[in-house]
Amino acid sequence: MTQSRKIAVVANPHASSGRVRERWREIGSALQSRLHTVTLLFTEKGGHGTELTRDLLRQGHDLIVAAGGDGTINEVANGFVNADGTIFAGAAMGILPLGTGGDFQRTLGIPSKLEDAVEILASGISAPIDLGKAEFVGLNGAPATRYLVNVASFGMGGAVASRAKNPWSRWSGRLAFLWATFAVVASYRGNRVTLEIDGAPSPNSYRITNIAIGNGRFHGSGMHPCPTAVLNDGILEVTVIEYLHLFELARDIRILYSANVYRHPKVHHLRGRRIVARAEEPTLIEIDGEPLGALPLEVTIAPGRLLVVVPRSSPLLAP
Repeated sequence: MTQSRKIAVVANPHASSGRVRERWREIGSALQSRLHTVTLLFTEKGGHGTELTRDLLRQGHDLIVAAGGDGTINEVANGFVNADGTIFAGAAMGILPLGTGGDFQRTLGIPSKLEDAVEILASGISAPIDLGKAEFVGLNGAPATRYLVNVASFGMGGAVASRAKNPWSRWSGRLAFLWATFAVVASYRGNRVTLEIDGAPSPNSYRITNIAIGNGRFHGSGMHPCPTAVLNDGILEVTVIEYLHLFELARDIRILYSANVYRHPKVHHLRGRRIVARAEEPTLIEIDGEPLGALPLEVTIAPGRLLVVVPRSSPLLAP
């Protein structure tokens, strides 16, 4: 798999609450033992992973490993996308899951143990996955575009992602996420959102707790917002959770968090290749766990665009 490949690792030193930097000697040793000559670069700011990936691809690297959490994976994946929307040819993305969420790796079947994940990079298979092209209003109020590999959500999900960027995140990503979740649940009142699926002339309108648009199956550290999503089927899965009062949320959290989410009477399952969402009230969005802006949002599927190194037993390769 790795013979004659020019390999680079783009690592987020702050992933896993800074433990990646602390463990880097161990991580680097594991990489060198199986991948041999590897170029290592650390990200220094938001969006830096995308810039580094583009530079590395121009320099001839053909395997770029995203070492970090879902945000790092998203940045590296976006680095493969050219200005015209095409994918940089002849190169693949690898994943070394070092963050706290690990949602995208679950869909791919990549193990969390360091040595096992490195072995996948050395002996796995490059398989094509879809991307979702998301167009929305950025945090600065200007139009923005970002490609997603996993899940975009809005409503409670967007609000939690925004609040999770708090002082706790420097010490514990999970603690920051829990604090943000409790804060949002206590104050969230449910915005009304209009959905348009594949240009349908009569958009659906919902007062929501949350809506997830999934290329992958998991987010929120193991929640199953889109349990039927397949990364290479050319379809986006849409899960609408209608507004639930605090008591209903507390009572039903187990099913809402599980792969049985579609059994809930206030959950709706939709599918399409182009999803448009609008709201009259400000409604925050998150893409692959990162708070990036607000509605309106349009997500279009880009089938089979990105090569990702996966284990030979990956669900992605199942017939």
